[in-house]
Amino acid sequence: MSRIAKLSLTIPAGVELKQVDNKINVKGPKGALELVIVESVAVQVEDNQVSVKPKKEGELTPMLGTTRVLLGNMIQGVEKGFERALRLVGVGYRAKAQGKTLELSLGFSHPVKYELPEGITAETPSATDIILKSHDKQLLGQVAAEIRAYRPPEVYKGKGVRYADERVILKETKKK
Repeated sequence: MSRIAKLSLTIPAGVELKQVDNKINVKGPKGALELVIVESVAVQVEDNQVSVKPKKEGELTPMLGTTRVLLGNMIQGVEKGFERALRLVGVGYRAKAQGKTLELSLGFSHPVKYELPEGITAETPSATDIILKSHDKQLLGQVAAEIRAYRPPEVYKGKGVRYADERVILKETKKK
């Protein structure tokens, strides 16, 4: 069994976890999430502890650690939430959050308008910084990747949309 799957999860106060057949529902102050459990994995909820075990004793299943981490992310998301920061690098690159729409000026002939899905909020503390927040870690990562894909960082000048903690290694320009 994986080392991660051996560790049990503690359910914090204010978070409610229900198991119905092969589905786990987690509710908390930030929202609610649902996870469908794989057939070979059994999830046991006792008091404030959640443990992940194989359904058949001694069976090796690669989904044990994955299921445990997904449950941990769900619990953390509905309790505290997640955030992802993006930074725009380039002359004239700007972002502006207007409700459920993120308007990006990325050097195209037109502004790019990105509709945020349900459960995602965006803030723009400055014209070149975007902070995305959500209780669903997977959805947050997907939205951040879609926004970055409009203008990924290019390797010669480093212009584009990048994650705040991303380090872009610049190539040396061609010499005569």
